[in-house]
Amino acid sequence: MITDWTFYAVAVPAVVLMGLAKGGFTGLGSLALPMLAFVISPVTAAAILLPLLIVQDVVGVWAFRRTVDWRLLGWMLPGAAAGVAIGYVFAASVTPQAVMAVVGLISILFGLWRLWLERHPVPHETATLPDWIGALFGIASGFTSQIAHAGQPPFQLWVLPRRLSPPLLVGTTAIFFAAVNWIKVPAYIALGQFTAANLMTAAMLLPVAIASTFAGVWLVRRIDAARFYTAIYWLMVVVGAGLIWEATR
Repeated sequence: MITDWTFYAVAVPAVVLMGLAKGGFTGLGSLALPMLAFVISPVTAAAILLPLLIVQDVVGVWAFRRTVDWRLLGWMLPGAAAGVAIGYVFAASVTPQAVMAVVGLISILFGLWRLWLERHPVPHETATLPDWIGALFGIASGFTSQIAHAGQPPFQLWVLPRRLSPPLLVGTTAIFFAAVNWIKVPAYIALGQFTAANLMTAAMLLPVAIASTFAGVWLVRRIDAARFYTAIYWLMVVVGAGLIWEATR
């Protein structure tokens, strides 16, 4: 188990953000892995966070299991599986510095995407494309999810223009990412990252993950998070730039 206090000084806030995201503050969790990548290998960080994500998924899957667009998932999930496989091959073939740089780039793009989304509507051109194109967006989502647990932008670019009802959107999103997280498990086993130390570290952080998820559910109904979101997304851009700097230095 990781015992370095500096790791937990970063990991606890990162897991809190991840829990708040699962509790309703969508998008905040994508900052968790870039934060951890400053103190440990990004691949190791992703492996520690993955069991926490799987546990957090249980609430969403159970609550929204009856409101799911299975046709949409039928096209996207096979693509996501291919994207996870591509992400695995990439992580297994390059140096940790290269993975860090890609995590940084994904963090920057995610932050800029969310900042843009606050001021502009999602483009609706993809709504007229044939269903099989969704598999390509699934590939992109699977790859970014495998590398940085940040698969939402490609997913949203394909799904949001379809203007699903709120329950259907939430349920489809919950089932998609729960399935993708399980698809990633064999990849991290193959990377040799599900070590006893990493799993014990995840177990230490599990109470924080569960408590922050319920805190997110409670807070999302009581506060105006607009400024909080903006600050987090700018922080994602800054953190991403810092990771690229560290990787290329």
